[in-house]
Amino acid sequence: MKDHRHDPTRRQLFAAALLPGLEKLLEPLSRKPNSYNDWFAAIEIDDARQCEQLMQRGFDPNTIEAERLDTALILSVRYRSWKVFGLLLKNPDIQLNARSRNGDTALMIAAFTGETKAAIDLIDKGAEINSPGWTALHYASAVGNVSVIRKLIDHSAYIDAESPNKTTPLMMAARGGHVGSVQLLLDEGADVLVTNELGLTAVDFANSQKHTSVTKLLEHHTQRLLNERKSD
Repeated sequence: MKDHRHDPTRRQLFAAALLPGLEKLLEPLSRKPNSYNDWFAAIEIDDARQCEQLMQRGFDPNTIEAERLDTALILSVRYRSWKVFGLLLKNPDIQLNARSRNGDTALMIAAFTGETKAAIDLIDKGAEINSPGWTALHYASAVGNVSVIRKLIDHSAYIDAESPNKTTPLMMAARGGHVGSVQLLLDEGADVLVTNELGLTAVDFANSQKHTSVTKLLEHHTQRLLNERKSD
């Protein structure tokens, strides 16, 4: 049998039954602040002041939310909560490279959603650029964000990074029909001849989406490359 002798809640309920109005008086004592909920609610509405107050009281800014395993930094990019984002970047303990459930980092999300300033701020702060699997360069190439592509390359992003199925940033840019991004990647040495696990090249990706301009650009580059190899 469960022992209730030391259960304060049970004693409060018993006293409230005997003394009308006592339960209302005891309510503030039993109510506990929920810092976890307050923290993530503040991020969603970009309440940097509330976040700062919670951190000052010792709340861990790297706490993970339950649904997607996102940290505050990741959520600040998802929600476009830029005041909170700026506050978190100033925190020396913030984990720049924390990953969501699907493996995305704050930098990868910023690159994919076209948030150029946030992506550049994260790169300048020291966010990880090269890692196995999908990278920020894949994502920036997929949406044709030339500014972020250039910034990543300037910070030594691996130009032919391979996704889990060996898709490269050039293939992603080709699939999206982003002529400027394709040209930049080619100029920086991206391999137009490499194939993914399905045997597809960047040209195949462009053709699959009927991006004629990109296909012509890639085919011209391919032919020039093959001619150079023959002459060698």
